[in-house]
Amino acid sequence: MKRKPLLLSIAAAVLLVLSAAGTSFSSGLGGSARATAAAVQPSAGCGKAPALTSGTHTIQSGGQTRSYILRVPAGYDSGRPYRLIFGFHWLGGTAGDVDSGGTDGYNWSYYGLRRLADNANNSTIFVAPQGISNGWANSGGQDVAFVDAMVSQLEAGLCVDTTQLFSAGFSYGGAMSYALACSRATVFRAVAVYSGANLSGCSGGNQPIAYMGLHGIRDNVLPISSGRELRDTFVRTNGCTPQNPPEPAYGSLTHIITAYSGCKSGYPVVWAAFDGAGHDPGPIDGSTGDGWHTWTSAAVWQFFTQFGSDQSPPPQGNQEIIGQQSGRCLDINNSTTANGTQAQLWDCNGGSNQRWTYSTGKQLVVYGDKCLGVGQSAGSGTPAAIWDCTGQADQQWNVSPDGTVTAAQSGLCLDANGQGTANGTKVQLWSCTGGANQHWQLQN
Repeated sequence: MKRKPLLLSIAAAVLLVLSAAGTSFSSGLGGSARATAAAVQPSAGCGKAPALTSGTHTIQSGGQTRSYILRVPAGYDSGRPYRLIFGFHWLGGTAGDVDSGGTDGYNWSYYGLRRLADNANNSTIFVAPQGISNGWANSGGQDVAFVDAMVSQLEAGLCVDTTQLFSAGFSYGGAMSYALACSRATVFRAVAVYSGANLSGCSGGNQPIAYMGLHGIRDNVLPISSGRELRDTFVRTNGCTPQNPPEPAYGSLTHIITAYSGCKSGYPVVWAAFDGAGHDPGPIDGSTGDGWHTWTSAAVWQFFTQFGSDQSPPPQGNQEIIGQQSGRCLDINNSTTANGTQAQLWDCNGGSNQRWTYSTGKQLVVYGDKCLGVGQSAGSGTPAAIWDCTGQADQQWNVSPDGTVTAAQSGLCLDANGQGTANGTKVQLWSCTGGANQHWQLQN
């Protein structure tokens, strides 16, 4: 997919920026402090006619006219507080590239997050800011100040849940997201940094924020060591247990997602390392190429949406169940309906064999009449398989707000075998460990 400039031009500019990478910037705080687990906090724009619409907008910041592209969901409701996601472009890229999705179009808009948000009941407002000279040098803190101005304008003009602000960006855009994690941890709930480095500064970095880093071991523009450095800032700040998370072997063309343990409640750190695709936000397992079919979109979407301030019961309806570690869907192989067929992980494709209903009887139902079950004497290692629905306890599951799915009868967790992430990884019961291979998201 054509969405980033030539790597040589990125590398040349990076050499110019690295000398200033450690510079500390400061400016006025744009927003109010967020609680770790907050109730919905409607912005000033809620209950009013929208003052902003989709399209390109300009705003004054630091004596300059700056611009951004806004995407307001179809059917916008001024009485509903929306999630707000900023998508920052790479060096040489533009706000238009992020918003349009480049040659991949809608499927890659906002790094694939817009498509997933639309599938989840048009739940999110998206913003693509435009950097000065198509970059995010953040000289004198001017780009952080620009974000402050946008946040103020958006929260005043639209109905935003002020506890649900997020930032995602690739390369230089990842650096800008890191700068916001450092300086605006009380404004943004979480950030996702795709293949970033300390290029936009870090004023602060001593307040916890949920942090996800994604980086390729073959990155020939910003080496993976730069991504590890950013990650480790928030491993320390969030009080996580230090570790050297596993990374895939060179030539394996796979990815490994690790959720750190011991982090402060509500402030996880997740590290996603991949082999293949080089300096790119859209790697595909089994390939050195890239594309919108990448696992990164679902992984970041799941990371962001786990912080939803709506503490209502688990959603009902026809949904995908996506593994946090793999970004893949709970799947029944070849759409078979035979009793005893074990569930597995597979790339999400919207098929009926990946659409589940969490019933009022706590059953996970596929095809309308098959239930995920484990048998009456289930222990660790028992396959999670489909059977005719009986309403018995061995087919009942508890779906928790933290993303774990536990068997009602045994209390054991739904688990991707061996922490596997590849297509075909079998799903089973296992003792609950808190690992990312035991965290799931129900998504429309």
